[in-house]
Amino acid sequence: MGMQKWIMSGLFFAACAFAVVLMFTLPGKEQVAEEEKPTMPVVQLDAASAEATVKASCVSCHGDQLQGGVGPSLQQAGGEHDAEELYSIISKGRGQMPSFKDQLAPEEIANVAMWLAEKK
Repeated sequence: MGMQKWIMSGLFFAACAFAVVLMFTLPGKEQVAEEEKPTMPVVQLDAASAEATVKASCVSCHGDQLQGGVGPSLQQAGGEHDAEELYSIISKGRGQMPSFKDQLAPEEIANVAMWLAEKK
């Protein structure tokens, strides 16, 4: 009988220790927010390719000169957002803007984000 009690208290102690470990290893709110931000792949900027992608995917809402339309002007996008922020917005969408992660490859989005980030 004494042995069983000892095993149960050992199990209880192990469960408590596990709970404490979990508390410290589970990501906090800040870490979760970080993880939701898609990671931008490293690409070499190819302006011609970026412009082609923008003409195909962005001008219908942002205007043929990126002057804005349904969507905001992107002519100074780099003054407002860095490439990683732009990558996240294009990938996930924001407000009225749809997500493009299913239409464009991550490398294409990264290339467009880098291209837009230079527009200041």
